[in-house]
Amino acid sequence: MMLCLRVFALLTLLIAIPAFGDEGMWTYHDFPEALVKQRYGIDITPAWLDRARLATVRLSGCTASFVSPEGLILTNHHCAASCLDENSTGEKNLVKSGFLARTRERELRCGTQVADVLIAMENVTDKVEAATRNLDDKAANDVRKKTLTQLEQSCEQRSAKARTGPLKCESVNLYAGGQYWLYEYHRYDDLRLVFAPEEDIAAFGGDPDNFQFPRWCLDMSILRAYDSHGKPAATPAYLQWRPEGPHVSELVFVSGHPGSTDRLLTVSQLELLRDVSIPQFLLRASELRGRYIQYGKTSAEASRIVQNPLLYLENSLKVERKLLDALHDDRLLQRKREEEQALRAKLASEPQLAASTGDPWSTIAKAEQIERELSVAYTFLEAGAGFNSKLFGYARTLLRGAAERQKPNTERLREFRDTALPRIEQQLKAPVPVHPELEKLTLSFGFERMREWLGPDHDIVRRLLAKDSPDTLAARVIEGSSLADPQVRMRLWNGGAQAVDASRDPMIELVRLVDPQARAVRKRYEDEVEAPVRAASEQIARARFRAYGTSVPPDATFTLRLNFGTVQGWTENGRQIEPFTTLGRLFERATGQEPFKVPDSWLEVKEQLDMSTKFNLSTNNDIVGGNSGSPLIDAGGKLVGLMFDGNIHSIAGAFWFDPDKNRAVAVHPAIMLEGLRKVYKANELLAELGIR
Repeated sequence: MMLCLRVFALLTLLIAIPAFGDEGMWTYHDFPEALVKQRYGIDITPAWLDRARLATVRLSGCTASFVSPEGLILTNHHCAASCLDENSTGEKNLVKSGFLARTRERELRCGTQVADVLIAMENVTDKVEAATRNLDDKAANDVRKKTLTQLEQSCEQRSAKARTGPLKCESVNLYAGGQYWLYEYHRYDDLRLVFAPEEDIAAFGGDPDNFQFPRWCLDMSILRAYDSHGKPAATPAYLQWRPEGPHVSELVFVSGHPGSTDRLLTVSQLELLRDVSIPQFLLRASELRGRYIQYGKTSAEASRIVQNPLLYLENSLKVERKLLDALHDDRLLQRKREEEQALRAKLASEPQLAASTGDPWSTIAKAEQIERELSVAYTFLEAGAGFNSKLFGYARTLLRGAAERQKPNTERLREFRDTALPRIEQQLKAPVPVHPELEKLTLSFGFERMREWLGPDHDIVRRLLAKDSPDTLAARVIEGSSLADPQVRMRLWNGGAQAVDASRDPMIELVRLVDPQARAVRKRYEDEVEAPVRAASEQIARARFRAYGTSVPPDATFTLRLNFGTVQGWTENGRQIEPFTTLGRLFERATGQEPFKVPDSWLEVKEQLDMSTKFNLSTNNDIVGGNSGSPLIDAGGKLVGLMFDGNIHSIAGAFWFDPDKNRAVAVHPAIMLEGLRKVYKANELLAELGIR
């Protein structure tokens, strides 16, 4: 049955979508090899797909790839920023100065980072549908979560008997519930930093150049995965480098883990994002950004501490602003309305299917009205906007973990299921720096905005701020907490409910005070929004499958995808943007001041550098956030670039793909090798990469 559907989907795809360009974040189990053959004359074989899949690595929020048989991992500099930061001090700022381990003994442990490699995939749609059949929306939502937890648990138990090393099984929801898969990953939880350049060259141009092109960023870093015995991991499925990189119009592939897209949302869901979710975020984040900037000006150490949070926030602001612009583009919503009308018309032409489907669009619209009502309370209490603090996050994990672990595995909140516990323990015991002054800034800001948005008479606000100001409350709970110490956290975690119940840590007391209402708003959201939306989305997905099969790729869900495109520029306001930049222009643009400052290490060897070396390149590959660090691969399976950004038009790719202007941006292999060879003289590393 699966084979027949696959053939039908490919035939449909060949007929239906050529006008839309190379759009599509395709799963590996539904990659359209026939379409690639038809358009480009290239055969993508199962062996090619297997090698690319096994060479692709999922990091925390990013992608990477194996580039040597002994566990070397290539990713972006900004994807290794947390590792650089946790190994930095006031006297040694690795984010700014960069790092190179010339021997394996000098490689630095990344305490909270993990690397996952997808090794198996199983379609479990029939099992999920059978478990939820004939149940109402709320009951189906609860049973679905229990079923997925059971499937994940049995997968890990089964896999542990068959293989060595850490394993991770995760359920994957595709097509808004139209398909459920079980993905099995090999997990590496011992990652070490090998190389990272200075931030001035990795992020040259800073926020002004972010989401722009032309670019000149050496946004790269190299890690190494170690196995459970403390030895460099054996990774035979790795990508060899093609130093000269790709040529204009060459077919290239991006293998990675795009975070999320919303191309299959209904019009009412897009309107909620436009009217509520994004505007609320922009209001909060814009003010927090100003506070970060002011804090960073108080001292050199404050500037170092706030650097990564500020960069992350500035990137998020730019993304959300452009998403809001896209949602105000009448073309987008009109296109979505036409798509909905077309699908409804197709349903109407099949009375039996129409009767079984009902009107899921109206169901979603009604649920979105409830979500509008709940959004502020959910955002501040359950999503944590009112409690922006690492220490609060630790405290909530400890409090909820103690309560949830007493329940049967399938009855818990999903984030505390058995398969998630090893990752939680890794994060709790990692010696990640906690900066009290920054904690006070973010937590007091959360209290202020919560009081503003929920109102001073809200029960939680009254109980928190009856005798305290936001500043004094934040100072008291942070200064009195001992949760910055990983040994304290692990004692509480290992001590379970008895230890946590006995704790009088002020941060745990704070969580204890607000958690009942946070859980209550979460429960109402799950029952009155999540459950009906999930059920209605599955009805739409079934109707869409009936109409289109898998000829349309699913939305991104931070699961492994492969897409294809070509190296090309675009036309902007009548001006042709070329797809390559070269090293010489970097020095021409440099001002000597951040963010347009070239590091001294590059200035010192400027005369030795080849100014014609290609630096960054653009392609029309379909990527979004989460693809950072993805390998750019040629048809022969070799590495020809390192994805790190998109142009400004790519941000709207969360909702639709514009083949004329949507471009992805990569680091060219030539500049990575030029830097390693002439600037950093990383001869040992180059030898391991197989570069002469």
